[in-house]
Amino acid sequence: MTTTVTAKGQVTIPKPVRDMLGIVPGSKVDFHRTADGSVVLTRADKKRPASRFEKLRGHAGKGLDTDAIMALTRGETGHSSIPMCSWTS
Repeated sequence: MTTTVTAKGQVTIPKPVRDMLGIVPGSKVDFHRTADGSVVLTRADKKRPASRFEKLRGHAGKGLDTDAIMALTRGETGHSSIPMCSWTS
């Protein structure tokens, strides 16, 4: 990816790079020079962006507690912590 340096010495970090690193307005970044002379951009606050799996975590709502799971396993009905679903009879 190529970007242009402005008269003030600023560059725009391409959106795919910002997304990959989780860089948002106000984020701090570091530039590191490697042994071969390349420059590497990293987040200064060391926060890793959430993975695609972490972004989905918790979206199913509150789950069953242990007692409800055990009651379902035993085939017990009428347990107070087992939510009633439209697909149960």
